[in-house]
Amino acid sequence: ILSSSLRRELGLLRQRSKSSVSKKSVVSNQIFSYLIVIDFESTCWREKNNRSQEIIEFPAVLLNTSTGEMESEFHTYVQPQEHPILSDFCTELTGITQMQVEAGIPLHICLSRFSRWLQNLQLEMGVAFANKDQRCSGPSQKLCTFLTWSDWDLGVCLQYECKRKQLHKPDVLNSWIDLRSTYRLFYNRKPKGLNGALQDLGIQFSGREHSGLDDARNTAQLAARMMRDGCIMKVTRSLERVSGRPMSPLTNPNSGNPSIPHHLPNLKAL
Repeated sequence: ILSSSLRRELGLLRQRSKSSVSKKSVVSNQIFSYLIVIDFESTCWREKNNRSQEIIEFPAVLLNTSTGEMESEFHTYVQPQEHPILSDFCTELTGITQMQVEAGIPLHICLSRFSRWLQNLQLEMGVAFANKDQRCSGPSQKLCTFLTWSDWDLGVCLQYECKRKQLHKPDVLNSWIDLRSTYRLFYNRKPKGLNGALQDLGIQFSGREHSGLDDARNTAQLAARMMRDGCIMKVTRSLERVSGRPMSPLTNPNSGNPSIPHHLPNLKAL
């Protein structure tokens, strides 16, 4: 007859065995518990010019990396102020109307509301953003970072608009995962845009292409599939300060890529 202490020990061993099996059933052992997928739409024109682009749609989707589910969304239209009238080409491409941007909010208010949304995620869901000064600690905190289809959204569009308008940008937006380069390395092939990447994996694009929110949702769906296929999502780009000086835009912590010129076309579709 087994002693009660031995039975307890065996019971504990069985519990541990179950927990190890359940861990294997999770999508993948990711560094980040959550990813926030961002896909801006901006002012644009058919002809090439030196006009600066401004964000007109600001969507963000919270992706749970364990379940592949989208658990929360942030979305607003933004008023362009440098070039307040949208071109016909811009409306045709994005589906965003003049009425929608005029009913939107200026970028500085948008960033303030976005920061509040991030704070709510931290308070309500235990989401945590790690940086050099403050590392994620404690079992209740779930590490999170940002993910975009390319470096354009955070490395060019938002970066330069905030510089021009002298707006404070949340520091957490200084590092992110470039899913396009991650896709290229993981599958060893160059995708033909977001839609092409989805098609290569047998996934149909859902919604309207170049709608920021639909693009963000589809990018999240692609990331979830890649993680199911075994891809570990890691930060690929950083604008963090080094020795008190800001690094050049689009610096890769591993390779030190050169900065991008001030006026650069939207490269998301490439």
